[in-house]
Amino acid sequence: MTANQTSAGQNPDNTISFQGELGAYSHMACVAKFPDMDVLPCPSFEDALAAVTNGAARLAMIPIENSTAGRVADIHILLPGSGLHIIDEHFEAIRHCLLCSQNASLETLKRVTSHVQAIGQCRKNLHAMGLERVPFADTAGSAKHVATVADPSLGAIASELAAEVYGLKILRKDYQDEGNNTTRFVVLSREPIKAETYDVPVMTSFTFEVRNIPAALYKALGGFATNGVNMTKLESYYESDSFTATEFYADIEGHEGMENVARAMDELRYHTKYVRVLGTYPQARKRL
Repeated sequence: MTANQTSAGQNPDNTISFQGELGAYSHMACVAKFPDMDVLPCPSFEDALAAVTNGAARLAMIPIENSTAGRVADIHILLPGSGLHIIDEHFEAIRHCLLCSQNASLETLKRVTSHVQAIGQCRKNLHAMGLERVPFADTAGSAKHVATVADPSLGAIASELAAEVYGLKILRKDYQDEGNNTTRFVVLSREPIKAETYDVPVMTSFTFEVRNIPAALYKALGGFATNGVNMTKLESYYESDSFTATEFYADIEGHEGMENVARAMDELRYHTKYVRVLGTYPQARKRL
């Protein structure tokens, strides 16, 4: 697949949607995980999910957390309501590049634009070069903007793929301050995949809301400890602005076809208002 292979006539059954412009890190994740699929860039996460729901794409690639910035905002709320199922995961190393238009150079550069998180991840290098920081909605969009205005004083922080897509010059590779910046993505589909078909270690993701009683969370999670189920992630969030009902997102190793996991999930359901299983899928990276 070429970096910008997307068109109105592409086959929806061989298309994967993502949020952002061509050249976004989500685009890079699509290329890395599904190199033979066409891509469908979407303005928002809701649009990327809706593309799968309405049949414009077979899969969606959605970032769920970053090793530096933490949880991606609103994703835990959007996924349960989408009606889609997680069928896979992917870890994408984030390698920022300092980009400029073809008529620019390190000597002409005065300002750099990008998403605020990308700017923050390159803060030390920007300071060392004395470059002014200009926030933009997203990394790939900032690259597209720099290509459009062709201002030799303006650069962008974005991916190497964005440089290819928009014809920009790469001034510096690996421009981030730290080298361990990784984003975890999940792949969503209209139909789940039966856990029993996997012959590799799997994860199961779900959300739940505890009952409003003392020690509710302790009781709800007790079954995972007593049944030897490894819970690799537990995060709380509010679905509304009332701050009255705390909801949780969790990842566990295993699936409900396993006796110990089934017992733990039964106990969880007994102590909660609801449990929504988002999907069971192969581990892309072993949890330690």
